Amino acid sequence: MALVSAMPVNAVARLVGEHDTKLWRVIHHYVERARARTNLATVTRVAIDETAARRGHHYISLFVDIDCARVVFATEGKDAETVAAFADDLRAHGGDPDAVAEVCIDMSPAFIKGTADSLPNAAITFDKFHAVKIINDAVDQVRRTERKDHKLLAGTRYLWLRNPDRLSERQKVMFESLPMRHLKTARAYRIRLAFQELYEQPSTDAGADFLQRWYFWATHSRLPPIIDAARTVKRHSDGILRWFHSKIANGLIEGINSLIQAAKAKARGYRSIRNLTAIVYLIAGKLDLSSPS
Repeated sequence: MALVSAMPVNAVARLVGEHDTKLWRVIHHYVERARARTNLATVTRVAIDETAARRGHHYISLFVDIDCARVVFATEGKDAETVAAFADDLRAHGGDPDAVAEVCIDMSPAFIKGTADSLPNAAITFDKFHAVKIINDAVDQVRRTERKDHKLLAGTRYLWLRNPDRLSERQKVMFESLPMRHLKTARAYRIRLAFQELYEQPSTDAGADFLQRWYFWATHSRLPPIIDAARTVKRHSDGILRWFHSKIANGLIEGINSLIQAAKAKARGYRSIRNLTAIVYLIAGKLDLSSPS
């Protein structure tokens, strides 16, 4: 199984002289047997995110036990029913959906609804990287619109989406050559940088005060994409500020997503969602694949 998780199944099949369908049967047997023995009684903090299964609008949702850094459930789709399926699977493995106290998600209405319906005692923390991305996307919308009148903004997209300390020397020189005082994009950029300071505040109350001031600035910026983004943040402020209590984010699950997408690219895709899900469990499920005594 270690070989399979390191190499594409079809490559292993060629190596051992077997048809890959036989190897998939073996993989599913061991993964399903190991999952049947998995005990999820201690799961109380969960991160949820989707990852692309194949080209087009095909996704699987991943449910990660934050405290054990493992995928405990993966299923097709990214709607509210995926959370209901997770709750059922949790019960089937000795866990209790009512015992899940913290959930970290993006601002997907489907995940919000699914959490409310199926994990009723879970407080929601909205992933801070997703919150920052909403502002980043707004900055880029401002840049794209302004580029029509300011051709010098062509090719500068990543200058505005990175923090100053992440720019290369060449990018710094390019950035400093721009007429910052006269660009709407520069104004949006300053608002973006300020939003990140939210997560440096010392407490929930300080964060709430900071967010209120930032919201006033953003909504008076006369930049429609920034105003829309600020209103989105305002609507989800409770979950954003929950971070000061939970201190959880989806960085862990994003790392797992990267491993999954790398495996998928190496294998040039998988023929079925079932196959992809099995690989997810092998890569990130921390399954006990030893034979039962």
